[in-house]
Amino acid sequence: MYNEQAIKEKMKDKIKNGKSITLMGIESSCDETSVAVVRDGHEILANVITSQIDVHRKFGGVVPEIASRKHLELINPILEEALKEAKIDWSDLDGIAVTYGPGLVGALLVGVSTAKALAYALDLPLIGVNHMEGHIYANFLEKPDLTFPFLCLVVSGGHTDLVYMDEHRCYELLGRTRDDAAGEAFDKVARALGLPYPGGPAIDAMAKEGNPDSIEFPIARFKNGIYDFSFSGLKSAVLNEINHSRQKNEELVVADIAASFQKAVVKALVEKAFLAAKDKGIKEILMAGGVAGNSELRDAMTKEGEKYGIGISYPRPILCTDNAAMITCVAYYQYLTGETAPLSLNAVPNLQLGEKCYEGKLRQKMVKNNTPNPKK
Repeated sequence: MYNEQAIKEKMKDKIKNGKSITLMGIESSCDETSVAVVRDGHEILANVITSQIDVHRKFGGVVPEIASRKHLELINPILEEALKEAKIDWSDLDGIAVTYGPGLVGALLVGVSTAKALAYALDLPLIGVNHMEGHIYANFLEKPDLTFPFLCLVVSGGHTDLVYMDEHRCYELLGRTRDDAAGEAFDKVARALGLPYPGGPAIDAMAKEGNPDSIEFPIARFKNGIYDFSFSGLKSAVLNEINHSRQKNEELVVADIAASFQKAVVKALVEKAFLAAKDKGIKEILMAGGVAGNSELRDAMTKEGEKYGIGISYPRPILCTDNAAMITCVAYYQYLTGETAPLSLNAVPNLQLGEKCYEGKLRQKMVKNNTPNPKK
C-alpha cells in the first residue's frame, strides 16, 4: 500500500544523513517527450529528448491530439533509454518528478499518468512541477551556485515574464505580456513570411542575412505596468508591411523584414529587463525559455550587461527548450522541503507561475519557504 507519510519520513532521513538524491523527471507539456535523471539538483546523468517538430511542421504548429498520441508512443522507450544512459536501475531512484502544468492537457496527462504509475509501483515520492519554474531552474543546472536576488526574463511560445526572486521558489511577477508572447509572435510572423515552423530559429537564421535597420517597427510602452510587454501591435505592423509590399507588387525582402522584426522584439525585451533590474538594484539577470536561445537576444543582453555591470546568465540552447532535466532540477528543491504531490495529482493546463494545484484548488505560493542550500 502506497503510504505518503512513510515516504516523507524516508525523505527526511535521507536529507538529514546528507545522502545523494537521484530523481527522475518527465516532461510532456507540449511537443517534446523527455525523461531525465539528475543527481543532487544539477548533475545530469541523462536527459533524453524526442522532438515532434517534423510531425507538426506540415501543420504550421502543434496539433494537440497528435502530440498526445505521439507522447503515448514514445514515453516507455524513452524511460528505458534514460535509465540506460544514466547507468542506473529503478532501485537507484529517490523520487519521480513530472510536469503537471501549464501546457496542453492531453500531453500533460501522458506524463502525469506515467509518473503516478511509477511512483506507486516503486513506492517513491511523486513530485509535481510547474513547467515555468523548470525554465527558470534550467539556469541552476549550469550554475548551481547562483546567488540571490536576481531577475529572470522568461521568454517562450506561451510566456513573456519578468520575475524577481530573492530565494528559492519565491517569485514576484514584475511584468508580463498583455497579449502575444514573444515566441508566439515569432511563430506567427515566420508563417506570414513563408518560413518553417518553429518560427523562432527560422527568423533568427534569416535575420543574419538581412538589414535590421531597413524597417522601423513599433515597440509598445505603457505608463502603467512599465515592465509589461506587448507584441500584438508589432505583429500587426509586420503583417501590414508584408501586405503593402504585395499590393504594390514590390519585392518582399524576407531577410530584411525578419531582421527588423527581430530587432524590435529584442529591443523591447532588453529595455524592460534592464529597466526592472536597475529599479530593483539587481546585479544578475537570468534568461529562460525557448526564445532565450535566440542569438541576437543573447548578444544584446550580454552587451547591455557589460555596460551596466550586470551579469547575464542563460542555459545552453538544449536546456532552453522543453526538457526533463530542468523539471528534475526544480523537483530537487521541492524534495529538500518535503513537498510531494498525492497520487490524485492531475494535469492543470492553465497553471500559473507561483501557484500549485494538487487537490483541485489553486493556492498562491509566493512566500518564503526556507529551502535548504543545495549540495555543492
